[in-house]
Amino acid sequence: MKTIILLIEDNPKNAYLVTFILEKFGYQVILAQDGQAGITQALQVSPDLILLDMQLPVLDGYAVARELKGKEELRLIPIVAVTSYAMHGDRERILTAGCVGYLEKPINPTTFVAEIEQYLPANKRGSGVGRSS
Repeated sequence: MKTIILLIEDNPKNAYLVTFILEKFGYQVILAQDGQAGITQALQVSPDLILLDMQLPVLDGYAVARELKGKEELRLIPIVAVTSYAMHGDRERILTAGCVGYLEKPINPTTFVAEIEQYLPANKRGSGVGRSS
């Protein structure tokens, strides 16, 4: 069974790039394009990891993270912020909202998978599809 990653991202180009990279490495990606849709998808699919943009329509990433962490069935799912917020204090606010990690945009396609895999248990990491040996 593939590892499921919920990507909550409203920018189509960013969503395409992240999805392309993750699928190449054997992950199943579920996309939600706004904060409320992200919460709904998380409840429906119970993903192994959530990648969360902080600048979202409907509910921003902070509200989404707090809402997800407040739900018993979702509270153990790691949430990693993938955001262009890079001002002083943003990282701390993001972690306080419930995210376990923080990656700045633009992402680096060559290191992105390794960066997010640190938040997954070893048995939930990609199948190796597309990896060079």
